[in-house]
Amino acid sequence: MPEPQDFERAWLNKLSNSLEQTAGEEVRDQVLAGSEGQSSASSRQEVIEWTQGAILRLESLVEEDQWEAVLTSCACQYPKSDLQDVKESYQATGDIDLAHSMLQAKFESFLRDTLQLDEAMFQEIVGRGWGVAGVKQGNTIIAIKIPKSGYLVEYMNESDPERRQQLYCHCPRVRDAAKLSESISPTYCYCGAGFYKGIWEHILDEPVEVEVLETVLSGGEVCKIAIHLPEKD
Repeated sequence: MPEPQDFERAWLNKLSNSLEQTAGEEVRDQVLAGSEGQSSASSRQEVIEWTQGAILRLESLVEEDQWEAVLTSCACQYPKSDLQDVKESYQATGDIDLAHSMLQAKFESFLRDTLQLDEAMFQEIVGRGWGVAGVKQGNTIIAIKIPKSGYLVEYMNESDPERRQQLYCHCPRVRDAAKLSESISPTYCYCGAGFYKGIWEHILDEPVEVEVLETVLSGGEVCKIAIHLPEKD
């Protein structure tokens, strides 16, 4: 069996490639300074402190459109094979509403069939408009991430706001930062926004813009992303 992928090394590799392509080798080397040998076995304090420094260096070295491009390219990705039917339907019809409803159906199936949530929790999550499909408002989709699935039930049953924040994010760096009361710039959340950018660019075969509206790193209760779809004639 292949060994499980080291999250930290894999993310640093994506960051390195994205920095080089977007901003060049000199900026890449400056941003990545101090990450040599870093892995999932590294001290979480060390990883969080390095991440905060790297984001601040990135913000100081390139313009906003460049750091957005760098970080969105580092995102975890929705499996493209699972989006193929949505993509094909959109290509056949040009109907974004249909694509959106298909994505919502996949999300609801994930809650019911994969996570096997009880009906009350299912209805609460869907009723809040949470999930990968988000809520479509004209040419903008407002997506609110669900808590990391492995902690979802615990999160929904937790009443303490501090503990909920520690459980919420899909990224281990952010969860650990919350546990250690450490800070990471909310700019980092453009990595998570890249998840939605990847989905819709694959479906539409066109560039889309994403915008972080709210994040637990800035004290919010959730991570809320706006996906700005291309205007259609």
